[in-house]
Amino acid sequence: MVNGIKVVDAHCHIYPEKIAERAVKGTDNFYECQSFCKGTVSDLLDEGEKAGIDHFIVQSVATTPKQVKSINEFIAQSVKSASGKMTGLGTLHPDSDDIKGDIEHLMELGLLGVKLHPDIQAFKIDDYRCLKIYEECEKQGLKILMHTGDNRYDYSNPNRLLPILEIYKNLTIIGAHFGGWSIWEEAAEVYSGIPNFYVDCSSSFPWISKETAYKIIKKYGADKVLFGTDYPMWSPTSEMEYFLSLPLEKNEISSILNMNAIKLFNLEGKI
Repeated sequence: MVNGIKVVDAHCHIYPEKIAERAVKGTDNFYECQSFCKGTVSDLLDEGEKAGIDHFIVQSVATTPKQVKSINEFIAQSVKSASGKMTGLGTLHPDSDDIKGDIEHLMELGLLGVKLHPDIQAFKIDDYRCLKIYEECEKQGLKILMHTGDNRYDYSNPNRLLPILEIYKNLTIIGAHFGGWSIWEEAAEVYSGIPNFYVDCSSSFPWISKETAYKIIKKYGADKVLFGTDYPMWSPTSEMEYFLSLPLEKNEISSILNMNAIKLFNLEGKI
């Protein structure tokens, strides 16, 4: 809890102890940066407690179809062992031979949404292979937390996502990194006002000014923004300090820190 407000971190990556170091280094290499944390469940809980975070939405990403089942089972087991402090999202891969079966399995495990990372998984958001994912998630009411934006590639930028938001109007997508990593302001101009699109603020603060962050939040509206740290990439404490330094109203802070995540993931009474 921070200043009397409960906090949900809506964007956290966790890995099994035996591969966490290697997995974190892989992400560091992709983004040419150095992560601040370890990527394990115990470290997430420790670092989150220091930052005043009450609940964590956890996920991981399958880089091949054969990883989907084991990752989803790891996430589900981690949630089960976390004494109510975690909510899990499943992973999917567009090259799977049984996307519908993968979705049914993650739902049976109690996972409440799906995380996709087009840039790391190397697919374009509007690729025909992904349409079954969107169709089934829309049908089942599963929210998708999706990495969005990268000026180095053409996998997850607005030109790819906008048609999907238009076609699947009952599918809620949360665009990570204010809807466009490395193209933050451009994304806010394009996506603001789209009913089925939300954003989180993860992996954005280290690169943009506080003035820009505030402007982007106001552009989307505080009722469309979720707090997220992108653990283990950044220190949850530093991310929280940055967020609290923005000149937001108390009702806006509450919306971003917990209310929007509670609404989207049906967490009322669980936090």
